[in-house]
Amino acid sequence: MTGMTGHLAALAAALDEELPAAAALRHRLHARPCLSGAEAPTRDLVLAALPAGSATQVAGTGAVLRIGGPGPAVAVRAELDALAVQEKSGAPWASAHPGLMHACGHDVHLAALTALARAVDRTGGPAPLLAVLQPREETYPSGARDVVEDGILDREQCRSVIGAHVQPLLPAGTVACTPGGVNASADEFTITVRGRSGHAAYPHLTRDPVVALAHVVVALQSLVSRGTDPMSHVVLTVGTLAAGTAANVIPGTAEARGTLRALGTDDREMLHTRLAEVAALVAQTHGCTAQTDIIRGEPVLDNDPALTAATRPLLDPLGLSAGDDLRSAGSDDFSFFCARLPSLMLFVGTHGGTEQLHSPTFLPPDERIRDVAHAMLAGYLAAAEQLT
Repeated sequence: MTGMTGHLAALAAALDEELPAAAALRHRLHARPCLSGAEAPTRDLVLAALPAGSATQVAGTGAVLRIGGPGPAVAVRAELDALAVQEKSGAPWASAHPGLMHACGHDVHLAALTALARAVDRTGGPAPLLAVLQPREETYPSGARDVVEDGILDREQCRSVIGAHVQPLLPAGTVACTPGGVNASADEFTITVRGRSGHAAYPHLTRDPVVALAHVVVALQSLVSRGTDPMSHVVLTVGTLAAGTAANVIPGTAEARGTLRALGTDDREMLHTRLAEVAALVAQTHGCTAQTDIIRGEPVLDNDPALTAATRPLLDPLGLSAGDDLRSAGSDDFSFFCARLPSLMLFVGTHGGTEQLHSPTFLPPDERIRDVAHAMLAGYLAAAEQLT
């Protein structure tokens, strides 16, 4: 890692000089949030702040910009989209668009990436940097998947991808740099139970799908408590139930929707199979049928062990503390990059308290731009050394 020492000091100093402009950019981005799929104004605002170059539009409203010369490159990704949340932060630069807010820190990530890209452009880096402005992280279809499937990373000779995400569960100044699975796969399911409708006063003449579905929901909990290794990380949540329109009518159908999350691919596939089996068999005992439909979302976000190990020692010289391992059942479509290339997602502390992502009051201070940018720099330098 000694070959990176000179680059680290020069780039860190240049990056710090970019922080005032990055904070101003963050304020503009925060005040003008755009929903997933409509991020072109955000993309263009960031591109105008990045070094001059030929940006390639990708995934509809996203873009990739190369900084540096030809050859194998390291990508650093930041997300463009905001959320349908009514802001309650009270900041003077709060969202000017009612019902929209950067409540997940994407404005901080974009500002940090811009500062890093400008520092690399001014100072020079050990490898070309690809600034990936990714759309649709918060919804389907996944922007990261579309970037990967576009083939632009292959065309740009990308060898690894770095990401950083603010994390209020960690203290400020702390960065979780954890190998292996750190975010769960995330899939959505719908179970439709069909029976025979009729008058509520004559239940014996019906096949009640509501009762059947209620038993299905309870039975599904055993897939986690009794169907998986207690040391595994698995979540099954039913989030919505829908059936009927009148109190005195037994409906013909009832529906449940929910999410499946797992930090292991084997557990993920087991849940898919057993979910459908349990739903069908339990419904059958009540004289009903059950159809299960699963929408496959993000795979497990699996940090590359070698890239993780190379990044950790670079955090301390940048004023950041490598924190405890952090794994969660949350999901991020950065996992699609991990499935294609050696990749690393770093979690950057902001509070260390009870503040939550996606909250209407979530507003990391501008000082966290520096922490995110330095974490990105550490990952970029570690990945660049692996190119040599």
